[in-house]
Amino acid sequence: MSYLYWFFRTLFLIVFKIFFGLKTIDYERVPEKGGVIVAANHASYLDPLVIGTALKRRATFMARRGLFKIPLIGTFVNAFSFPIDRDRPQPSTIKEAVTRLKKGELIVLFPEGGRSTDGSLLDARRGVGMIAAMSMARVVPALIEGTDRALPVGAKFIKPAKIRVTFGNPIEIEGEETGKDFQERIARDIMEAIRSLKCQ
Repeated sequence: MSYLYWFFRTLFLIVFKIFFGLKTIDYERVPEKGGVIVAANHASYLDPLVIGTALKRRATFMARRGLFKIPLIGTFVNAFSFPIDRDRPQPSTIKEAVTRLKKGELIVLFPEGGRSTDGSLLDARRGVGMIAAMSMARVVPALIEGTDRALPVGAKFIKPAKIRVTFGNPIEIEGEETGKDFQERIARDIMEAIRSLKCQ
């Protein structure tokens, strides 16, 4: 499916550049090799397409389980993602993410767990902290701007809007802790790093 991934990435790159003036800032902060978590805010259905297009590395996504059951869309999602239950992440899903990261893959996560209805940044759920702590993978925060105007929650049509993606410095996970408090602290730190990109 690798050729399919790069075909769609090129297609969306052209579309986002022409219609939304997609701009990528500080991409060099994304490590070229090794297991990496790219953690981004989430305010629109466009976000996975935008972040996947902004990344020059092959990305794997964790997608809501229900998307895999939708005709046609499910086939597309299945090619680039693996399923997750947003409300109750299963141990097998966490294990899958950790295994992929230890094999050197880049995985895109949306720490908020769902789309923000007004474009504001929400608190992170513990899942991203759990995966980061168990894998010890570097975490690159990413701020997506403009998708909440291009396709806000509840909208039926896409509107013209400038879209940009800003990448932050990688966060190194330090310490041997694995408990809930440690995972929640990592999740908070990741979300705070995303918030800080808004001020740049």
